[in-house]
Parts: sequence; C-alpha cells; structure tokens
Amino acid sequence: MRRWLSLLCAVVAVLFCTPFAAQASSEPIIDKVLVEKSERRLHLMHRGKVIKSYRVSLGKQPKGAKVREGDMRTPEGFYWIDWRKTSDKFNLSMHISYPNSRDRARAQKLGVPAGGMIMLHGTPLDDEYPEWYFHTLDWTEGCIALKNDDMRDIWSRVKDGTLIEIRP
Repeated sequence: MRRWLSLLCAVVAVLFCTPFAAQASSEPIIDKVLVEKSERRLHLMHRGKVIKSYRVSLGKQPKGAKVREGDMRTPEGFYWIDWRKTSDKFNLSMHISYPNSRDRARAQKLGVPAGGMIMLHGTPLDDEYPEWYFHTLDWTEGCIALKNDDMRDIWSRVKDGTLIEIRP
C-alpha cells in the first residue's frame, strides 16, 4: 500500500508540478530565431519579444536571397532549425532547412541546383586568423556564422524544430 501511495504521489508531482516549475524558470523558451541580414543581427525571440541579440557574419555575397548552389548568398525566408552537430571546422553547427518549397521551385524554374547545407555555426579555430578577424566580415559560403561563445549560447537555448526567419 505504501509503495502505491508513493507511486501515486510521484505521478501527481510529474503531472501537476512540472508545468509550474517550467513556468517559474527565468529562461523563456525560444520560439523563433530572427536574422536581419542588413543589420548583421540574429535575435532570439519569445512570443514576439527579443530575448537576446548577436552579431553575425553572412555569405560572401550578402545582398539578395540565395538562388542556387555556389552563389555565396545567405537564404531569405522561413525555415526550421532541424538538426545539429559538432564540427571539427566550425565548432558547433545547427542546420537550417534550406531549401524550402519556394526555393526549390525558383531553382527548378532557372534550371539550377538550389544548394543546401546552410548552417548556423561558429568560427574556425585558426592560428593565423583570430576569431575577431572572421567576426568583422562576411566570409561564409551562405551560412550564418557567429563567435564561438555566442554559438555555444544559442546551442543551449535553441531547440531543434525552432522556426528561423531570415529577412533581407
């Protein structure tokens, strides 16, 4: 009888107390990542409010939306953070679900491959070029790059399945 009562108390605690504990957390859940290319800013959002912002580097051709593989542009539109991995070259990286159906249709109409493997990622560890060097220019092949400390922070706050909007 005592075991059943303990089990019942544990179930009640999980069902009724966990949501309140989650609400009491000081860290809001990030429900959207917003990138403003023209401002070189990435914003973590919760219910339409900016929680934190970071400076980003973009593709070597930062103006305009990505049209095809190899154009060195960062996409524009609505995507998802759909998986993540550690990277020997760029430390932490989170995959952006580019191309979406609109991107694929545009590329198909032009008869070119849309490309892929667009990531949020950190900065290379390179003895010849310090991190601040990468942080001051657009250097990627279309990805969105951040300082490694910033990328670690985003990695811990943003879950897979989070919406990412990339604006011009």
